[in-house]
Amino acid sequence: MNPPAVPESYYKMMHDLQAVDFVLVELTLYLDTHPNDLAAIQQYNQFAQKRKSMAQEFELEFGPLMPFGHAYSKNPWQWVDTPWPWQV
Repeated sequence: MNPPAVPESYYKMMHDLQAVDFVLVELTLYLDTHPNDLAAIQQYNQFAQKRKSMAQEFELEFGPLMPFGHAYSKNPWQWVDTPWPWQV
């Protein structure tokens, strides 16, 4: 039996999340050495909020991004559904 086809919107949303995650990693590294840069802190907070909103939207449509209480699951348990976020 073949696994169900993954819609194109899954890949688009995952790509957009990964882009925001990249920005957050870079800002984190910058702020580690420039902790008083208010503009960078504000930008970090804006992207953190954007990521939270994007993750919620993704999870409503495709299921949780992270286990162990970081995301809710519908019934039935969604972690048995593939592909998992790290598989794409």
